[in-house]
Amino acid sequence: MNDSQIGSFDEGARSAAAPDPLEELLAGRWRDPATGLPIDVPVRAMAIEESLAGAEADLVDALALGSRFAVVSDVTTQHVLGARVARALASLGAIEPVVLEATPHPDLATVELLRAATATADALVAIGSGTINDLCKYTAARAGKPYVVFATAPSMNGYTSMNAAITVDGHKKSLPATAPLGVFIDLGIFAKAPLRMIQSGLGDSLCRSTAQADWLLSKHLRGTPYREAPFTLLAADEALLLEAPEALIGGDLDAMRLLARTLLLSGLGMTICGGSYPASQGEHLISHYIDMLAPAGRPAYFHGEQVAVATLTMAQIQEAMLSGPPPSPSAGSTTREDLLQRFGNEIGEACWDEYSAKRLSVEQVEAFSARIAERWTDLVAKLGRTMIPSATLADVLTRAGCPQTPGAIGVTAKFYRRAVRDARFLRDRYTFLDLAGDAGRLAALS
Repeated sequence: MNDSQIGSFDEGARSAAAPDPLEELLAGRWRDPATGLPIDVPVRAMAIEESLAGAEADLVDALALGSRFAVVSDVTTQHVLGARVARALASLGAIEPVVLEATPHPDLATVELLRAATATADALVAIGSGTINDLCKYTAARAGKPYVVFATAPSMNGYTSMNAAITVDGHKKSLPATAPLGVFIDLGIFAKAPLRMIQSGLGDSLCRSTAQADWLLSKHLRGTPYREAPFTLLAADEALLLEAPEALIGGDLDAMRLLARTLLLSGLGMTICGGSYPASQGEHLISHYIDMLAPAGRPAYFHGEQVAVATLTMAQIQEAMLSGPPPSPSAGSTTREDLLQRFGNEIGEACWDEYSAKRLSVEQVEAFSARIAERWTDLVAKLGRTMIPSATLADVLTRAGCPQTPGAIGVTAKFYRRAVRDARFLRDRYTFLDLAGDAGRLAALS
């Protein structure tokens, strides 16, 4: 395999004449639809194959990462793939296996432990999915080292992004990190992943629709910078994936390839935009709230399982807001003291810093209301062309057996309503949660 090889897949409904966006990106030929200029990405190599057994050393060697490798896994992924990769890479140089606990915490304390454990390595080799990948990409960024990832599950879209979900003082944040130089996917390993992890990946990928609608809303009402490129990248693969989501349950490798491609393209979209904007908006804020404030003793759920439920909620809120007359916002009435009471002093202060950046003042309301009234009809039409109907999302989730209700992710309806109501205070991104909240409609819609 060369350093730009991507495994083939059943073209199906994809036009034979259409260039593969993954191949085009790696080759530096894919062009931004807005500017016509080629887009460069830091990821240098990808492989998506039915099996990578026997190819691991060649894939890593082609990237010239040095001769000392820290192979980072947890107890589970060490058994699934880590030991195999470590044996293969031993032919390239010194191997330092780093095996974390079964459920490592993606927080700064774990990052510091990992940084110390990999201090003598030239490069990090992540073996895992969400948490392992985030820990490695953030540790690599802080240490100024390269890393690659051998993925073990199609559970999330962060493999190719340049941000990491790290908890800081109890507040889950998306922190700048480094992108992997190589992403290597063994579809046989993916197909054997726990079903919930596969469903999680599908759930995480479905938020494209709600995230794009939120970002477009912010662009048109608040002048937020916006890019179409990440959504253009995803269009063909997303359409094919949603045609037969039930195939994922049976471990169909063509379906698994489509999911893998969708997740990688979503991550590359974030990398192109320099942030998580195209794949993380209101639905992720709801999920973050659940992560931060769910009752003690709640069983663990995957990120994408929560995002699936929150995406369905956001789609319903967006449809309800867009189907009615232009909303009439009021000045923000939530105070710093309110947030300290709701979140506690430490998290509450951080939330106030985020929320105050987008809080409507009395002086801003009149101009903002006029902008809504002037642009509403056009905005409804533009967003309608990008959104997947909530009924379609529900059908896809049903066919793949994904969670759709608060109870299915281990929280009560009362807690979930609070999450929908208060998630908008976690970050300064303006979403339909803010529009509905500012218009006094969020409580009725949650």
